[in-house]
Amino acid sequence: MTTYRHKRGKIQNNAIEALLHDPLFRERIEVNVKGKGSYRRKDKHVKKANWEASSKKSNDFLLLAFLFSVVKTPLLYRINRFTA
Repeated sequence: MTTYRHKRGKIQNNAIEALLHDPLFRERIEVNVKGKGSYRRKDKHVKKANWEASSKKSNDFLLLAFLFSVVKTPLLYRINRFTA
């Protein structure tokens, strides 16, 4: 049996009452997955929303890598020129 780590700090007097006010026993709303009351308007178009997001992210990293390579090249050239 596992022990529940409550979030009420140190329980001093009434352990049962302290656990009843813990988030473990909070009131929850049961949402229907199928049938009456199960339609979720916000979740309807979730799959269509981010169809292009992955390719845009990869281009940003490519641009950053290019910029860092351009910035480092003249600095290394200057160091090698002075040491030789």
